[in-house]
Amino acid sequence: MKRSISSSVLNKEPKTKDQPNPDQLVKTETTMASPTKTDSSSGLKPRMGGSGSAWKAGALNDTQMLLDEKRTQIVDGILHGRHELSLAPEQVADEIGTDRRDDWMDQDAFKSLFTSIEQNGQDTPIQVWPVDPNWKPDSLDPENCRDVAFILITGRRRHAIASKLGRPVRAVLASPEKRGGSDDQFEMLFMRFRENEDRENLGAFERLISVGQMFERYEQSHAGAPITAVAFAKMIGVHESHISRGKAIYKARNEILHVCKNAYALSHRELEKVAAGLLVSPKAKKPIAAKSKKITIIRQIGSKKLSVSTHAGKLSVNVAGLNLDKQGLEGLGDVIAAYLKEQEPKK
Repeated sequence: MKRSISSSVLNKEPKTKDQPNPDQLVKTETTMASPTKTDSSSGLKPRMGGSGSAWKAGALNDTQMLLDEKRTQIVDGILHGRHELSLAPEQVADEIGTDRRDDWMDQDAFKSLFTSIEQNGQDTPIQVWPVDPNWKPDSLDPENCRDVAFILITGRRRHAIASKLGRPVRAVLASPEKRGGSDDQFEMLFMRFRENEDRENLGAFERLISVGQMFERYEQSHAGAPITAVAFAKMIGVHESHISRGKAIYKARNEILHVCKNAYALSHRELEKVAAGLLVSPKAKKPIAAKSKKITIIRQIGSKKLSVSTHAGKLSVNVAGLNLDKQGLEGLGDVIAAYLKEQEPKK
């Protein structure tokens, strides 16, 4: 069978290699017209290939913007306690000292923590405040705090262990909202008390000493505005009975430690009994009169010996071998009476 070819096919000119496909032209035009997409992660447009220093300058500018943004985030994180600092232990001063016990380095808990940090490192950063309340990290090198002095808020044991080991101590800034009030010292005591409550099982003695110390400090800084035990208990989050107990135990803490070698193991009730015995004013004792000394005078009268003595306000006359009748005794009494009368002070 003979096939025929369509005239339209015969009349169609063949494509040359130099003629582009119309579909490709459309695709190319669409691509060229499409806007450059923005990198959602950085907010910057990626640079298209180019020539010369203009492209390099743009790329460097984008990098600098990213670096500045990162530094700003670090500064903000440091000031709000979200970014850790690595400090030399000597940069951190413990102004408030311990709020619980003096023998803390001799306790098993301290020795156990020392071993853990020595072997595994410090797992929890301490909390600090810069000595200068207006301090801000260097915007170009925010993590460089070598010349900055800090105050220890919480983490006394971790700080001491880092010092003993000669290692930097991990630290974050404590909440800035607590600073700049009427009494920073009270706020530091309170933050340390709260951390100790959360991290350790405090005994009655340690807990009440902390409460008593905080109450005393608050009263000193608010002398013109006394606070009730109920209000203070609500402020620090303890039962109101702890306030009166804490005041008593803190006042007698040295005496309690002196008379009770196991003071840190005593219960609340046992501590109350000990404190009650120490704080009760002793009854005034009557002065004991000095014992009078017996005085004796002896006179020899012929063959007889006269002994006259006085003791405790009593006069005694004794003559061995002498028997006096009533008249003789009256005469002797008159002589003694006349003598005593002469000794009375003249008016």
